[in-house]
Amino acid sequence: MDPVKKSLISLHITVMLLGGTALFSQLIPLGSIDITFARSVFACLLLFAVAKLSGDGLRLNSNRDYFIAFGLGIIMAVHWVTYFMAMQLSSVSVGIIALFTFPVITVLIEPYFEKNRLLWQDIASALVVLAGIALIVPDASLDNDVTLGVIVGVFSAFLYAIRNLLHRHYFSHYSGAKAMAWQTLIVCPTLVFFVSDELVLVDLNTFWLLLALGTFFTAIPHAMIATALQHLRAKTFSLVACMQPFYAILFAMILINEQPTWQTLVGGLLVISAAIYETINTHKENQKAKQCS
Repeated sequence: MDPVKKSLISLHITVMLLGGTALFSQLIPLGSIDITFARSVFACLLLFAVAKLSGDGLRLNSNRDYFIAFGLGIIMAVHWVTYFMAMQLSSVSVGIIALFTFPVITVLIEPYFEKNRLLWQDIASALVVLAGIALIVPDASLDNDVTLGVIVGVFSAFLYAIRNLLHRHYFSHYSGAKAMAWQTLIVCPTLVFFVSDELVLVDLNTFWLLLALGTFFTAIPHAMIATALQHLRAKTFSLVACMQPFYAILFAMILINEQPTWQTLVGGLLVISAAIYETINTHKENQKAKQCS
């Protein structure tokens, strides 16, 4: 099979697996902190094994990189906790749509990290996202769990955008598996004092679900991304990644019988459309910058 086609198929499988992580918020009878801690333990072990077997080595290049890994790990810990919390408060559909406000959030905060200006198109994208979120929110009151889920989900998206920008600027010289291995390693001690007794007393079924989440739905997809990018452009990866909410919502409808409202679907369409637009626009801007340099 052609390497590009093989990588594209691999990438879609990867995004499907990442989309599947959302289901575990409903399938695992634990709080978001417990789920994130267990996910990180299993993912960390497998990712370090992958990095070692690939000849990547386990050490980082400098003390500064260990400090950066520490900061990224803490941000990742809070991001993952709020990711699962958003879905437990509302639903898989609402939570994953709220998360995918992160491409537009990234564009809005990127000027603080790079020497570029905010364009009117970016403001338009932000307004489209706000319209989409407004459709999803059923009530302006924080007493409504769905509204609270949206707020937590958008906060999780903000943390994810911050983490991605910091990673791109200060940690992108490491492979995806090694970078994620160190970040998941930091997540574990960050959350260990907040874990409940319920995690220790889980039944065998819950243990297998946690193992699957940490390995097949976390460590393996992140290792596969690095392989897929050897033959695919970053733009292709970003656009396919925007399919993650579609897969997550589809899986939720089929596997846990979750039926999103029409407001959620229309709001999600607006949010994802803005994410796709910003992905394409960012790629074009990067291409122009390369041509001018």
